[in-house]
Amino acid sequence: MTTVYRADVVGSLLRPEYLKQARAQWKSGEISTAEFKRLEDLAVDQAIALQEATGVDVVTDGEMRREIFSDHVFKELNGLSDIPSPPLDLHNVNTGETVTLSMPTTVTGKISRKRMLATEEFVYARARSRAPVKATLSSPLLLNFLWSPEYSPQAYDDPYDLFRDGAAIIREEALELARLGCEYIQIDAPELIQVLADESQRRRWESVGLSPDWVVPEGIELVNSVAAPIPGVTFALHVCRANAPSMYLARGGYGEFAEKLFPLATNYDIFSLEYDDERSGDFAPLAKLPSDKVAALGLVSTKVEAVEDRDEVTRRIQEAASYVGLDRLALSTQCGFASMEAGNELSVNSQEAKLQLVGEVAHRIWN
Repeated sequence: MTTVYRADVVGSLLRPEYLKQARAQWKSGEISTAEFKRLEDLAVDQAIALQEATGVDVVTDGEMRREIFSDHVFKELNGLSDIPSPPLDLHNVNTGETVTLSMPTTVTGKISRKRMLATEEFVYARARSRAPVKATLSSPLLLNFLWSPEYSPQAYDDPYDLFRDGAAIIREEALELARLGCEYIQIDAPELIQVLADESQRRRWESVGLSPDWVVPEGIELVNSVAAPIPGVTFALHVCRANAPSMYLARGGYGEFAEKLFPLATNYDIFSLEYDDERSGDFAPLAKLPSDKVAALGLVSTKVEAVEDRDEVTRRIQEAASYVGLDRLALSTQCGFASMEAGNELSVNSQEAKLQLVGEVAHRIWN
């Protein structure tokens, strides 16, 4: 690892309304692919300009070309059918309401790649941005959400072969990104903290015929293999407790995560950790962070409208530093602002203010 971006971002930004409308029109055949792509390009241009203006050290394309952060494994694969996946219970942080949600597809056949999604994203963003560009890829274990005990075994006798196939696909995309000049790749793996920290999510795995105990060590080692060293590339592992529109799936601190994952996830340089509210627990597990790793603290929530107090964010960074040292920390948003196209329950003004806060606080502390 050669560079630590102290003011980091996770991935997605709120989609402009014109882009949402254009995607619907494109799907219905009202506009051509060329027309839609021009509007996608415009949305990416605006996303990059916003991030550069707020002073963060690295940018993404805002995931404007995706409907959900995990399109790599939820949409851009063969072997999926339009059968709703087993339902999930998510909880809104603003209202306390519980919502049941299913993904629109299920694994019914052997998976293979349709296209490399992140290469289009990176090449375009690289040409537009003055700042370093981060590419985001999905963990192969996210395919657990598309596993159906009714339909999926017809393709995979062993469900973990599905994850292994997914890992090979994501690894190829990482290698191609590196060939195109990408120096910072983030793997989004929310399922790891969910299974390690929340008993309800362990039961969910069991309910569809998957063993949560497989995650340690086999699952973690598989996610680690996706980030096998590539010269010049920094790998980050992002974990959260789900980020549907201002909703979460799991709760629980990083104690077991630090005990079991840190020693096994050796190929990752940065651990991007959600820390925006009490659901994430305290900073004590950071004491187990290996000496050659960095923790990017997701202290700035993307789920709520209120903008965090700068002094309080600074205080929390100093508290975390008492466990791990300031030189091995960075600051970021807690997750993306729109992991799903609908986006979280906050305004574009709040989004901008939160990104600016990340840039200002990080530069004040580390510069």
